[in-house]
Amino acid sequence: VVVAIGDATETGRISRLMQAAVPLSTPLTRKIEWFSKVLLYVILALAALTFAVGTWRGETAFDMFMAAVALAVGAIPEGLPAAVTVTLAIGVSRMAKRRAIVRKLPAVETLGGTTVICTDKTGTLTQNQMTVQAVAAGGESFAVGGVGYAPHGRIGRGGEPVEASGALRECLLAGLLCNDAALERKNGVWAISGDPTEGALIVAAMKAGLDPEQAAAGLPRIDELPFESRCQYMATLHAPVPSASSPGDGGVIYLKGAVEKVLERCSAMLSADGAEVALDRDAVERSAADMAGQGLRVLALARGTAAAGQKSLEHGDLRSGLVFLGLQGMMDPPRPEAIQAVEACRRAGIAVKMITGDHAVTAAAIAAKIGLAGKAEIRVLSGRELAGMDASALAEAAQTAHVFARVEPEQKLRLVQALQAGGQVVAMTGDGVNDAPALKQADIGVAMGMSGTEVAKEAADMVLLDDNFASIEAAVEEGRGVFDNLTKFIVWTLPTNFGEGLVITAAVLTGAALPILPVQILWINMTTAVLLGLMLAFEPIEKGIMGRPPRDPGMPILTPALLWRVATVSALLLAGSFGLFEWELRHGAAVDYARTVAANVFVVGELFYLFNCRSMSASMFSLGVFSNPWMVGGVALMALLQWLFTYLPAMNAWFRTAPIDAWAWLRILLVGVAIYGVIGLEKRLRKRRG
Repeated sequence: VVVAIGDATETGRISRLMQAAVPLSTPLTRKIEWFSKVLLYVILALAALTFAVGTWRGETAFDMFMAAVALAVGAIPEGLPAAVTVTLAIGVSRMAKRRAIVRKLPAVETLGGTTVICTDKTGTLTQNQMTVQAVAAGGESFAVGGVGYAPHGRIGRGGEPVEASGALRECLLAGLLCNDAALERKNGVWAISGDPTEGALIVAAMKAGLDPEQAAAGLPRIDELPFESRCQYMATLHAPVPSASSPGDGGVIYLKGAVEKVLERCSAMLSADGAEVALDRDAVERSAADMAGQGLRVLALARGTAAAGQKSLEHGDLRSGLVFLGLQGMMDPPRPEAIQAVEACRRAGIAVKMITGDHAVTAAAIAAKIGLAGKAEIRVLSGRELAGMDASALAEAAQTAHVFARVEPEQKLRLVQALQAGGQVVAMTGDGVNDAPALKQADIGVAMGMSGTEVAKEAADMVLLDDNFASIEAAVEEGRGVFDNLTKFIVWTLPTNFGEGLVITAAVLTGAALPILPVQILWINMTTAVLLGLMLAFEPIEKGIMGRPPRDPGMPILTPALLWRVATVSALLLAGSFGLFEWELRHGAAVDYARTVAANVFVVGELFYLFNCRSMSASMFSLGVFSNPWMVGGVALMALLQWLFTYLPAMNAWFRTAPIDAWAWLRILLVGVAIYGVIGLEKRLRKRRG
């Protein structure tokens, strides 16, 4: 019976949620946009000032227009778009080597600015190899031996093995039949086909001597209600076969799911010998809490009787009257590398929040083992609590909670929005179709490559090939390195651009000839940006980068300290270039000769300053002079091109340059050394001041 089509279906509802999730611009694109606007206004203001002052001093409008053009050409960082793209592309390549595939280029940097990571538990923080370790049935508790998917191990009580009978057997049989997984042995290795949780139930039943094929033949399945996040249970209907497991003439219904969802449908329970007795709800809840406190994921199992001749199963058949069979507690052990990665994120000031469908107590125990809150007390919020919160209450709770348990898929979207409303940069992991809206809404959506659906991967910005949280931490480290290198390029290129603009402005204000021509400025900007500036994109990640706190999302790319550095280098380039230009003219040099000296001051000054920009705080010697071989090659090639620019006759004709002597080169090198020394001293002083 068709009950809905299009947007009215469940798939359509998810589609509507995805459409409602507004894709956010990344922190990098927002900052670059703001930076570009500010730079545009500054350049226009300087160009207008140059034109106005020059014409007021009696210069021709044409000459002042050319001066304004030269200023604009000098001040615009032509290499910035290429540098951003290349740096991000290098980051993508590095992340791919660390098992993280980036689908959207700006996401590389966004990871580096992440302040909160919302992550799934199963398979991401844990090994995704569930093993039943405890069973509670008939008022008794049993321990299950063995680990992994190999059906080897015993079920015992008080250290002694027991035979599975009565309530214990029925509990294990329910887990075996209400199940869609399969246990297979390939090349001597036991593996699960299907959900790991269901696989663990099969293994536990086989440890008790139950055979999956014989059980299925004795109670063939007629119908099922698959697990849904909304219902939090799965149920199966089996053919009526006269046996102790199927009393009366009707079929038997098996149900497994969350403890609270199963208990509310039960009115009786099995005793140790298999007889039906009154349900002791308090005792069951204490057993579930005890298991959850040990970090076990707890599933409850129940049995019901179907009507004679019943061929289909409806949710209405499960509302009441079921018989509670028992609890099975399983453990999905944390990944050792995930524990280390969570600790690294916490040192880096990144909050890690776990989102799971497990019981709150179980989730808290796992979170404590992983170290989600360090030594602090784990704060857990359930999906039921989240449902009762308004937007403001949710925003506050989302900031302080460490674990969100029994969360509905739609609540993930609300959590992302609440964190973003608090100014956080959010990375969200997910694998299912229902996770797609939250993945799209997050600043950086991370889909699972192994267990993820295609819908989740399409909605995400990044895909983890190994579904491992450690890969997220590695990607965050790479993202921080990418932003570092972008900042280094911007801090390196701006003094050249501003210095060239200031040289033009100074010439107009003093009535002097232009020290550098527009075509020479274009040569300087294009060659140095490619051969010098872009080499910063290959800088290795600095040590201790994950020991820094996250960047403030509202902070601009250039901090006041970096702006001061840009202004200092711009002033030094202005003094060196304009000063040597006037020096050469006063000592009888031709204008082309003096302009060649001025142009080389900018190139040599940029070269020396480049080594300062390899780190915003450390010297190049602490990094290793040859730790970036790309930079060494770029410097060598730039020196060759500048030699051709100065001495090759064809270049002299094209760029109106002239050969210069060794003394001129000495003066140029002294300017470069002065720039390196001043900035090195400034970094040391800032480091001493903390």
